[in-house]
Amino acid sequence: MSVRERKERDRAERERLIVATARELAEQQGWDAVTTRRLAERIEYSQPVLYSHFRGKREIIGAVALEGAVELAAAVRAAASAANGPRERVAALARAYLDFAEHHPAVYDALFQLDGGLAYAREDTPEPLKDAFAALLECLAEVAGDGVHPGMFTEVFWAALHGLATLTRTGRLLPGDAGPRVELLVDRLAMV
Repeated sequence: MSVRERKERDRAERERLIVATARELAEQQGWDAVTTRRLAERIEYSQPVLYSHFRGKREIIGAVALEGAVELAAAVRAAASAANGPRERVAALARAYLDFAEHHPAVYDALFQLDGGLAYAREDTPEPLKDAFAALLECLAEVAGDGVHPGMFTEVFWAALHGLATLTRTGRLLPGDAGPRVELLVDRLAMV
């Protein structure tokens, strides 16, 4: 391995460490606890080293969001592929999405609530974000209905899931009703 290759590998490992540490800190204490100073202390590098990878917290949030998009897409696809029939696939997708939001709240916030400097719904949207939407679209397109644009249907269904995830997490919905909510969403919106 050349010196250059080793330096690139070390740099990539430091970057992964920064993102993993930010994610861990955010999951434990919330995003307000994630500061460049605290990250530098936790990873045992100076703040200038951290800034050589990321210009600041916003870019770190973006990196966590991209990592989370890959994980969300995988979770949705795995759940949908394990189900039989359109209704079961849509219900599995919905449960997987809501489970992801519940079990990874800081990552979910990085993806959909916080400014990570990422472009959404544009040509320059990063591929992991496009792929996460594609994972939803793959399953939902088959139940969009006649004359309904599959992409728009996916956006509306996603918005409903996001609303359920957000309102549940903030205590605005009664706890314990996630199952019936998913069933109602699938039956009424997807009509399968």
